[in-house]
Amino acid sequence: MKLLKAQPGTVRRFMNIWPPFAFTGIRVTRLDPDYLGVSVQLREHWWNRNVAGVHFGGSLFAMTDPFWMMLLLHHLGKDHVVWDKSAEVDFIKPGNGEVTAEFTLAKADVERLRKLAANGDKVLEWFSVDITDKTGAVVARVRKQVYIRRKRDRESRDAVAPAAGDTAAG
Repeated sequence: MKLLKAQPGTVRRFMNIWPPFAFTGIRVTRLDPDYLGVSVQLREHWWNRNVAGVHFGGSLFAMTDPFWMMLLLHHLGKDHVVWDKSAEVDFIKPGNGEVTAEFTLAKADVERLRKLAANGDKVLEWFSVDITDKTGAVVARVRKQVYIRRKRDRESRDAVAPAAGDTAAG
């Protein structure tokens, strides 16, 4: 979580040396200062092609993996639990060369989700991103379901549960 409080340039540089990205050829090319947008790029190399000679589907999916959760975590803060819950990928056409995914999170969506989670109930929200090639053609569409819940107030939990060693007789 501390990383998400860092300057966007620092976060972007860290992600580019993070082994799951660095070793697959995935690069974060833009992280907006307001954490509402991210651009991710995957260049084709011999090590990230499948047996048909096109982008390996796992690399295409990996380039989209943490971003919806990361953007939401930044905005909702440490008083919320935010996790990826489910994912779907639809491979539209073979991906060759350089492919890109552009994530844009609307402030209105952040506030709507904050309100939905305000009472501590879980919220499940689907987000979608297209992976496109240099011509703008969609190579794959990835949908992620994100789990959001406001953390329970520590004070109210402590008031309900007696401290270790406490007895009812006192």
